[in-house]
Amino acid sequence: MELYKENQLKIYNSLSKSKELFKPVEEGYVGMYVCGPTVYSNAHLGNVRTFMFFDVAFRYFLHLGYKVRYVRNITDAGHLENDADEGEDRIAKRARLEQIEPMEVVQRYTVDFHDVLKKYNFLPPSIEPTATGHIVEQIEMIKEIIEKGFAYEVNGSVYFDVLEYNKKENYGILSGRKVEDLIHNTRSLDGQSDKKNPQDFALWKKADERHIMRWPSPWSDGFPGWHLECSVMSSKYLGEQFDIHGGGMDLKFPHHECEIAQSKTCSGHDPVNYWMHTNMLLLNSQKMAKSTGNYILPDEILTGENDILPKAFSASVVRFFNMQANYRSILDFSGDALVASEKGHTKLMEAVSLLDKIEAGNTSTFNVENWKKDCYAAMNDDFNTPMLISNLFEAVKAINQIKDGKASLTAEDLELLKTTLNAFVFDVLGLQNEVDQKSSDKLGGVVEMLIKMRKDARENKDWALSDEIRDKLLDLGIQLKDGKDGTTFSVN
Repeated sequence: MELYKENQLKIYNSLSKSKELFKPVEEGYVGMYVCGPTVYSNAHLGNVRTFMFFDVAFRYFLHLGYKVRYVRNITDAGHLENDADEGEDRIAKRARLEQIEPMEVVQRYTVDFHDVLKKYNFLPPSIEPTATGHIVEQIEMIKEIIEKGFAYEVNGSVYFDVLEYNKKENYGILSGRKVEDLIHNTRSLDGQSDKKNPQDFALWKKADERHIMRWPSPWSDGFPGWHLECSVMSSKYLGEQFDIHGGGMDLKFPHHECEIAQSKTCSGHDPVNYWMHTNMLLLNSQKMAKSTGNYILPDEILTGENDILPKAFSASVVRFFNMQANYRSILDFSGDALVASEKGHTKLMEAVSLLDKIEAGNTSTFNVENWKKDCYAAMNDDFNTPMLISNLFEAVKAINQIKDGKASLTAEDLELLKTTLNAFVFDVLGLQNEVDQKSSDKLGGVVEMLIKMRKDARENKDWALSDEIRDKLLDLGIQLKDGKDGTTFSVN
């Protein structure tokens, strides 16, 4: 029986502001959409935290036996970020500064984004659609919203009518903001905008002469609004109602709020059952921002080429550090925190490696079944990775006690401990055993040194030493193979 049929997973829903039992739209299947990056610069560490959490959620659903369609978009259209009415879009600005085409900017930073996520051991999403690949669908959705009376065109631009929508629905249902308060806190338009009201947001913007990225539409040559692409792509690949929509907390308003308004206008019902939002990442207790210089790129952590951290850290240690905090909590990134995480990560991986060397006993002094239930209970409590890690270290303690002869496990319990620990450490959390990798690298270095010594012995016609090196290595399970390109080895 698949695990998901016994599943008691609860998810904190930003919409209801409470934990709810997860019930998928279709039994056995999960549809999840996460807002991806706007590719005009290097991947930001704060964004990586968001994507890392949803990578773990994706992994856990797969582990539970669900069939998952995970959609994470790439924003490559030249919209005005934050729905500004005037100014230069970020992709075009970067293109102008670097004197290249906008789509060269898109390609460069899309490749960088993928490279970073690969280094940090992310699973690729099921589908990674682009905004520019769905211009036709975005135009069709705008037409539908206009036909239903919730959008208007003026001077080649189209805006969503928030006040009209709010007469029947609740604009602010996700963020908790009230239209009345938004009106009160927004300055008058003073005739400087085409909008009827300051709260209205763009569905389509007419491009001025500076705007390089533009497409023909019934209203003007222009480009889609910021919020529209996610409504279009999520509904196209996941349906008009799907399970999970995720992103950073900064997207809750206005981006996700506008998505709800657009999608509900077209379908007539709520588009998403569970809204999930990750919290922000601090750097040395301060807001991470390029404008202040208080930032670090994911690659700089791996190389150590920065003025913030005491040394380089592995991607797996950074993943481990992230999982030690709940995704809805503010996380403070610092050198001291990473040093502490590295020690914990090493201790965990050493215990994992020890499991293959432990011999079974006649009795079990550690209740593996209860421990396994605790691990699932942690993840089923809104993906509580800090609690899961605490449980994993209960197993680490037991493994070290067995190694020291102070505890024991039967063969059955030892196998259960091994399969469960490996599943949560590697399959769910996505960590990597660098202890084994380092040992493998050291072994390889020693063997290569002995191969060179054997080669020198053969050149000096010292056949006895040559044979002794080969035979001693074979006794240790290391077989040498001589070929025309030199000597290679394999470990049995």
